[in-house]
Amino acid sequence: MARYIDEILQPGERVLYSTNAHWIFHFPAIVAWIAALVLFVASRRIDVYSIMILCLYGSGLVALVALYWTVKGWFHRWTTETDVTNLRVVHKTGFIKRRTFEMALDKVESVDVDQSIPGRILNYGDVTIRGVGEGIETIRTIASPLAFRSSITTR
Repeated sequence: MARYIDEILQPGERVLYSTNAHWIFHFPAIVAWIAALVLFVASRRIDVYSIMILCLYGSGLVALVALYWTVKGWFHRWTTETDVTNLRVVHKTGFIKRRTFEMALDKVESVDVDQSIPGRILNYGDVTIRGVGEGIETIRTIASPLAFRSSITTR
């Protein structure tokens, strides 16, 4: 399946920078997988049958939730594209229900980056693009937000 940006490039337009949703979207799934593993190991170490069964069922239930969150996070990352070309900024989310945002680079007034402490450590954050007469668009939890901002502001 071709990337969205490859389908909409104009003649003479080229991609300067591409980024995606950060892997932090998988954090709830990672925690749930660890909890499922802990419950499973506990079910094998406990001698009391009723508690062992409870831990085993709990492990299975938590593993199902972890699987759901894993697929949800993967699908979000797979269906999200954020690109800067030599002419515009393009952001696309969704697969069947698609939402796109495009702004010409000459209409960009300012680009703000908002990073929390974990965001600074793990290199993710939110980028808000303000356009002249174009409105405001916030792109949430993207990888390398400072490099993304620099690719927009450096022409």
